[in-house]
Amino acid sequence: MSTRLPTYFLSHGGGPWPYLEGDFRRAFDRLEQSLHDIRRELGNAPRAVLVISGHWEVKGFAISSGAQPGMVYDYSGFPEHTYRIRYEAPGSPELAGRVWTLLSGGSIQARLDPQRGYDHGTFSIMKPLYPEEKMPLVQLSVDPGYDPELHLKLGRLLAPLRDEGVLIIGSGASYHNLREAMGSKGIEPSRVFDTWLQDPC
Repeated sequence: MSTRLPTYFLSHGGGPWPYLEGDFRRAFDRLEQSLHDIRRELGNAPRAVLVISGHWEVKGFAISSGAQPGMVYDYSGFPEHTYRIRYEAPGSPELAGRVWTLLSGGSIQARLDPQRGYDHGTFSIMKPLYPEEKMPLVQLSVDPGYDPELHLKLGRLLAPLRDEGVLIIGSGASYHNLREAMGSKGIEPSRVFDTWLQDPC
């Protein structure tokens, strides 16, 4: 593969699914296999991972900058043990600073957050992808205004990281209205939006 790393947008699955067993876990077998395939394709190329998590919204963007981030249990209704799990991968203050520099240089407001822990938009995909929990990891928030131009600009500013050994992952879902997504009401709007999202025009 070339030295330029790919980028990915991944569905993170339901809550803390890698830490569960049974039918709920099995529902994400395809996602888990795709994460194993990504790891195999990347080999040892990444030196760190930047996850833009759909579960972290901050006006003006924020970057996790702690050396040993904690956990954010941003889900409900799961077994008690899933509120005690730990994903122990180190943070990277160095990478956080680099992200801040790139965004600030492009006139995008951002701040470093040394207290932010890993939310399930991050640890749910990182656990199968890097189960050794040794890959340095930084999270970046999304802006709650969801301005497409602002986020596209952010993506362009982050692009140099791909040549610096940083794997960039967008984590979320193309349709995330949980009040509707869990039932039949969300099927049609989800299909329409996903079709639009994949339209090359």
